[in-house]
Amino acid sequence: MTNQTVKETFRAFKFLIISISAGLIELGSFTLMNEIFHWNYWVSYLIALVLSVVWNFTVNRKITFKAAGNIKQAMFLVFLFYVVFTPSSAYLGDLAENNGVNEYIVLAVTMILNFVLEYLFTRYIVYRKNVDTAVKNKKQED
Repeated sequence: MTNQTVKETFRAFKFLIISISAGLIELGSFTLMNEIFHWNYWVSYLIALVLSVVWNFTVNRKITFKAAGNIKQAMFLVFLFYVVFTPSSAYLGDLAENNGVNEYIVLAVTMILNFVLEYLFTRYIVYRKNVDTAVKNKKQED
């Protein structure tokens, strides 16, 4: 295994751990809205997803990708990802739930799909040229 392969494997592992924490935020807030407030699937899902995305973006930018690039541009690219992912997953999730699929199964499948697609998009599109630039900039300052 090359040094770069080890580094990328560790980066994916960090993304996984942080995504699990974001998933807990999403699951907890979804459960609150679904079980306590009895809101419909897509409203509960949308609010839970936004909370999860904000957490995931903020922590992964600093810890996983260590990116010093333009934060507005990175946020905009992540926003574009979710412009496609959110309506698609909310529509399909609502459709599945209305056809008898348990809402927590729908949420779990959606979260797994989100994890895989978001990692690939974030690593190879959002931060492709900015990975570890915060580390490089800090070393140059020392």
